Amino acid sequence: MNIAIIFAGGVGTRMSSKSKPKQFLQVHGKPIIAHTINAFENADVIDGIIVVMVKEGIKYTHQIIQENSFKKVTAVIQGGKTGQQSIYFGLQKAKEIYGDNCLVLIHDGVRPIIDTELIENNIFCAQKNGNAISGIKCIETVITLDDNNTCADVVDRSKAWHARAPQTFFLKDILKAHKKAIKDNLEFVDSCTMMYHYGAKLNIIECKRNNIKVTTREDYTLVRAYYDLLEDNQFLNDYIEDKRILVSLDLKEERYEKHSV
Repeated sequence: MNIAIIFAGGVGTRMSSKSKPKQFLQVHGKPIIAHTINAFENADVIDGIIVVMVKEGIKYTHQIIQENSFKKVTAVIQGGKTGQQSIYFGLQKAKEIYGDNCLVLIHDGVRPIIDTELIENNIFCAQKNGNAISGIKCIETVITLDDNNTCADVVDRSKAWHARAPQTFFLKDILKAHKKAIKDNLEFVDSCTMMYHYGAKLNIIECKRNNIKVTTREDYTLVRAYYDLLEDNQFLNDYIEDKRILVSLDLKEERYEKHSV
């Protein structure tokens, strides 16, 4: 089975959004989290979805699920104090519901712009190689800093990638790593960093650059602009299709008139 674990336990401090958590900000009439869930709901390869949510947002999340008729969401659970803890809670719930032989696609609740192709590629790669990490190639120079905030190293850009999501693993493998991290009292920025630390060989699946995580106001603006563009393109396509139909009808009418004469 292939299970999506969508974690949205944060409140968006970097967004400076005082009114609501960033996962509930509206994009084209729906909360961001609804767009994210929808991407997995519409992927035939996904068997179930678990949402890990900040406590104050659980009731509203159930409302979103009902309003959008999402059928694959099998649990909405409370997150932890950190992103890592929230993911761990989601993994534990996945084991409880599905057992530990399934694949889990770990994904940010505020990363709505993904498509079925990326989901399918993650699953195919993980089934074959044990894991899959969505990522994009770096197109600008990457440097590391020393303790004095000066350049310590310039990374070879041709070998540098940004890790994104989903990040896909066999549940038993990522759960084992989480338990080690708890024992070692270690906190990692994401799942692939944790797995790498404990010796996993990671496999990269290239994703599109519009796979944006809404962390800042600028990110939110970009995501909204993307959905505006989608709507504009749909309007244009509908307009072109209507024109084609009208032209086709005109040609048929013209041929009919000629034939009648």
